[in-house]
Amino acid sequence: MCNLYTERLSAAEVAAHFGVANPVASNAGDEVYPGTPGMVIREEAGQRVMQSMTWGFPLRLKGMSPTAKPKPVNNIADLNKPMWKGLAAKPQWRCIIPLTAFAEAEGVKGAKTRTWFNVKEQPIFGWAGLWRASDEWGPVYSGVMTDCNEAIRPVHDRMPVLLMPEDYDRWLNGSFEDTLTFQERRFPDDLIEVTRTSELWVKRRSPDAETPTLL
Repeated sequence: MCNLYTERLSAAEVAAHFGVANPVASNAGDEVYPGTPGMVIREEAGQRVMQSMTWGFPLRLKGMSPTAKPKPVNNIADLNKPMWKGLAAKPQWRCIIPLTAFAEAEGVKGAKTRTWFNVKEQPIFGWAGLWRASDEWGPVYSGVMTDCNEAIRPVHDRMPVLLMPEDYDRWLNGSFEDTLTFQERRFPDDLIEVTRTSELWVKRRSPDAETPTLL
């Protein structure tokens, strides 16, 4: 599952890449964690718009205190699940998450480090997502996951559903079957660039970030 990505982009850069006419500033940090703000691209009245939302759908687990904060469901494992199918079938609830790289933890427990992945020769790329309005956190979004390709397999068996520019319109406006096609396809191995670091996985974790949940 993906619990950390970077959004080291100006509003103007995001707008230019995704064809947004009116860029808006975001309160997202350079590094985005579950339960914190991130920027998304969606369509409204036939036009692409940028909007800041919270990463993760709020979920109350069985046995939680009524006063406890919900857990953010920040990754989507299966678009056919009832929780997601109704949203995925309607283009107005689809979005694209702009990012510059995403990270997975690698190494031994207690000393895991950050391994970063990006798309070669793509300073900005997209992650397929869904969004909705919530009572708890206002607009929220979650990213769709799929089986890893061979470039990512040494680190993790799952990866985000990555979108190239030619995929954007089909993800935002295609049929429900199109969304399943994106989740089922394997992203090309040779388009992934891997950067291993000595950064500890938890070293700079946001104090406001929540424990993520995958459904």
